[in-house]
Amino acid sequence: MPTPVLYCSDPLNPRRVDAHFAAEAHEVRAAGGDIALIDHDALLQGDAGRAVARVPQGMGAAWYRGWMIPADRYADLSTALLSRRSGLLTAPDRYRAAHELPGWYETFREVTPASVWRRTDPGQTPTAAELSALAAQLPAGPAVVKDFVKSRKDAWDEACYIPDPADGRQLHRIVGRFVELQEQFLAGGIVLRTFERFVRDESIAPELRVWWLDGEPRLITPHPDSRITATTAPELAHVAPAVRSLGCRFVTTDVALREDGAWRVIEVGDGQVSDLHPAGDPIALTALLAGE
Repeated sequence: MPTPVLYCSDPLNPRRVDAHFAAEAHEVRAAGGDIALIDHDALLQGDAGRAVARVPQGMGAAWYRGWMIPADRYADLSTALLSRRSGLLTAPDRYRAAHELPGWYETFREVTPASVWRRTDPGQTPTAAELSALAAQLPAGPAVVKDFVKSRKDAWDEACYIPDPADGRQLHRIVGRFVELQEQFLAGGIVLRTFERFVRDESIAPELRVWWLDGEPRLITPHPDSRITATTAPELAHVAPAVRSLGCRFVTTDVALREDGAWRVIEVGDGQVSDLHPAGDPIALTALLAGE
């Protein structure tokens, strides 16, 4: 029997799957699997009981496939589902480990850019002195800023790329702008990462998303932001041990080819909340989930 999958409901029609995930849900049903709907907005507002009201009693352990959920709210979701004799195949502590950089960084240290971080609340930019002390822990050279989950690559020059982290004024300005743009959605705190240069080949997507299930790479797609849909087969032998050590069943790694020929992990994510490129095959993805 295929594993059930929980999807986000359409905010305007709570009886339907959110349009972004409708193709995936269709394939789950076509494979004979059950789906149920989660009210994502209610969950983010702290009402986990209302969020799971449409999940049938006794549905059993399920995957979640939907919009990102802060780790604390994911734990609330897990608790609410247990009260309905259901549950999540990814436990809350494993979700946090894959979803937030501090949870996965040490495991991937050898295959990802050097990183340091500092917890801070949304809207709160660390002082210039605090940021300089943080940046001093990185190798010399450019860096990028992000939070525990996401960057602002769409605002590369003003809120992402830091040409010279040793320039305290520049560092504070760019980090401050990042915090401003993230608003209440800043996740966890500030992360500074060493900037690495990657190969730019117009024939293939510059960044690839690898979908892993139970420690094995099962699907490779373009990164969702890529305008190029062609992919290649990345070298993953050095990445696989880290994925397995993390101990998370369903994860993604975003990888890119560095100019020296090394495949590097740019980001790790929980597969349940990792977006699929529009050119990706929903049948291939849901086949992973349906097989549990």
